[in-house]
Amino acid sequence: MEQMTVAQAARRLGVKPPTLYAYVSRGVLRSHRAADGRSSLFDPGDIEALARRGRPRRSSRTAALDIVIETSLTTIERERVRYRGHETSRLARTRPFEEVAGLLWSGEFAPFDAPWPEVSLGDAPAMTAGGRMSDRLAWAVYAAAVTDPHRRSDAAVVGRRMVSAMVGALPIAGDGRTPRLHLPDRAPLRSTVAGRLWARLAPGRPPTGGVTAMNAALVLLADHELAASTLAVRVAASTRADPYAAVTAGLATISGPYHGAASRLVRQVLDRAQATSSDVALAEAYERNGLYPGFGHKLYERGDPRARVLLDLLHEAWPGNRRMAQVDALITAARRRGELPNVDVALAALAYVAGMAPDAGEAVFTIARTAGWLAHAFEEYDEPVLRFRPRAQYREP
Repeated sequence: MEQMTVAQAARRLGVKPPTLYAYVSRGVLRSHRAADGRSSLFDPGDIEALARRGRPRRSSRTAALDIVIETSLTTIERERVRYRGHETSRLARTRPFEEVAGLLWSGEFAPFDAPWPEVSLGDAPAMTAGGRMSDRLAWAVYAAAVTDPHRRSDAAVVGRRMVSAMVGALPIAGDGRTPRLHLPDRAPLRSTVAGRLWARLAPGRPPTGGVTAMNAALVLLADHELAASTLAVRVAASTRADPYAAVTAGLATISGPYHGAASRLVRQVLDRAQATSSDVALAEAYERNGLYPGFGHKLYERGDPRARVLLDLLHEAWPGNRRMAQVDALITAARRRGELPNVDVALAALAYVAGMAPDAGEAVFTIARTAGWLAHAFEEYDEPVLRFRPRAQYREP
């Protein structure tokens, strides 16, 4: 039987194409790559079976609540992540974070013709240099909000200001010089977000490819469809909270140890593995957390593609590095347990090999995801007001 196109499958199910892709990302439906390498095809039998049983309320692969929101931003299909149709694995190696953020915000790459203006908000009150980075980032968003008279300007204007404020709120870790970003077939880029972050987080000068890996981490983490923090941002935006307030909802959610702060748990495992062994560290982590931090992902049965890209770049930048060997040993030990690394392992590895603080990965994650949050917030502003109103099923105590 001839395969069905996206338009045919969506019409049969009575949904729009983004909803169809959401079913694929949650394991409800399988797709196949067409001969052109870009479009998707669907098995008519699968579509008919889904049409007969109605729209799915829960994913067939996870116990998580299945909330489907149509979006034009990110698709996760067959373990490939795309921003507005562009493969993130390629973007991470070829585009600066600034251009990718522009793609999320406007649908078009914003050429990096000049560095984003730095935003000086003064020092965070009552915060020492050793304070938590997440607190500094939250303060930066608040301070940027109260000093911005145009809170509802377009996403690019708000985004450049917000991200620059967050980077500037972090204490300088090295000599203060901002290293350049090197990407293929381009002249070195000065004063990028990745370079500025390196100066704030890493105590030493980067090796060749170090800032490239930092930039890739920002690109790969900029959005991930409807993660928990992104849902929180969209709920806030549906009430018409301004972009700064919507991002604050994301900051609260991402602070959980199993979301944006997961790389810190991985760092603890790496430090423990260095002192004992990978097997001991993993066993202790499982006993403590009930899972292996940084391994496994509900959306990726064959492994997180973001982790593969970032780990490859780390090996290119730090070949033969002793700490990278420790990362590899941990991944090998986890594979023996049937666990594959997700992006939190790669993010923790970046901070680990570069000698950054244990919560540096969390800072990179948060700053990167701010770009996606803003894109989702502004997309939500075009939807009906207060459209999120789930109902509770009362349970007798």
